[in-house]
Amino acid sequence: MSTTPRSEPADALGGAAADRPRPPRMRADARRNREQILRAARAVFADQGPDAPLDEIARRAGVGIATLYRRFPERADLIRAVAIDVFTALVEAAREATDAGRDPLDALRRFMHAALDLKIGSVMPTLVGRVTIDEILEAVRQDAADPVEELLRRAHEAGLIRPDIVFGDITMMIVRLSRPLPGGGIPDDEALAHRQLDVYVDGLRPAGSARPNTRLPGPALDAAAFKRFRGRVMGGGSG
Repeated sequence: MSTTPRSEPADALGGAAADRPRPPRMRADARRNREQILRAARAVFADQGPDAPLDEIARRAGVGIATLYRRFPERADLIRAVAIDVFTALVEAAREATDAGRDPLDALRRFMHAALDLKIGSVMPTLVGRVTIDEILEAVRQDAADPVEELLRRAHEAGLIRPDIVFGDITMMIVRLSRPLPGGGIPDDEALAHRQLDVYVDGLRPAGSARPNTRLPGPALDAAAFKRFRGRVMGGGSG
């Protein structure tokens, strides 16, 4: 018995699939340029807002302004792409933390540090009114809030965090710490934020629990360094 009739539907389907238009695959250099532009735009929007000069974004990305406009013909296209890129990375970080199978508090800590690196608290507020959360979630198709809530539930069930800690205590602290300090910040501002995040996460532990005995990372801002920073921001010397 011939097997040809059985293969005909597959051939037909294959032919139909071949006839469908497929989105062009992005070349490696084009993909790299796009990633560099989005990373630079994230930083510039955080510093200067969504109306920042596109020339500055192209300069920081290491590409020509023509390359930027080829990828993002309108400013609105770039703003939307930045928002989607940040939320996509946030979802990936949350999923990685929930799927790792590690200590739930450690997983929560790792997610918070990853979210801090994304500067979500300084990027997203600048884009308010330019892109809606519905647009972002429709493109990303996942919500990072769900796996973060699952991490929080696991930490509660394991007795690793205070029973009165809620979802907003996690997300809003990320937002607060990811905003740069005034006056252009201080040297190692980002490293200082990560240090302070570790202090905060350790404070989530319930009363009577063992405290970590590892040294805090990042720079330690002592009183003298704080006074210098205060004087630089407010004027009037270091005292």
